[in-house]
Amino acid sequence: MIELFIATLASIFSVVNPLGAVPVYLAMTPEYTQKERNRTSRLTSLYFFLILSLFFLAGTWILGFFGISIGAMRIAGGLVIMSSGYTLLTGNISKSGATSKKVTEEALHKEDISFAPLAMPLLSGPGSISLLITYFDEYPLWWQKGTIVGVILTMAVIVYLILRFAPLLYQILGEAGLRALSRIMGFIVMSIGVQFIIGGISKVF
Repeated sequence: MIELFIATLASIFSVVNPLGAVPVYLAMTPEYTQKERNRTSRLTSLYFFLILSLFFLAGTWILGFFGISIGAMRIAGGLVIMSSGYTLLTGNISKSGATSKKVTEEALHKEDISFAPLAMPLLSGPGSISLLITYFDEYPLWWQKGTIVGVILTMAVIVYLILRFAPLLYQILGEAGLRALSRIMGFIVMSIGVQFIIGGISKVF
């Protein structure tokens, strides 16, 4: 159980990459008070947990409804994860669809940015969703599914803490430090994507 928890947490943390969201989060909340930032952090982590838990528990039903096989989901999810990893590896996180200049400008005029664009699609995007849907099929036992839900809850707490202390983290690590960490995460994420594609091809054939 502990091995599953640690392995799943490492994979989801790499794909979600909450540290990479720090500069984007700060750019969207330049005029927020500390109280407003705390509230946004809490709501974002709550939405993050609910979104990923929902897709994890209902994902295979959704696939069945649309007639999509788990093998096809693995291949498509692998491609999405690889794309996310490449974005992190090249340091172009600010150019991704979830964090474009237009999205940032729109967020500056919204009263609440915790659900969109923070919780979705910045943190709980297609990569993490496809990862969890395939995990639901890969780990059929109830205790395994419960462990993964616990991982999602742990990740939500990590997301809250990172956003809560985002200004401090930015001061300590700086833009260069966060980019360096994102590049390391990018390599790991691309490797996860390749593994998913291999698993999907094996499942199909």
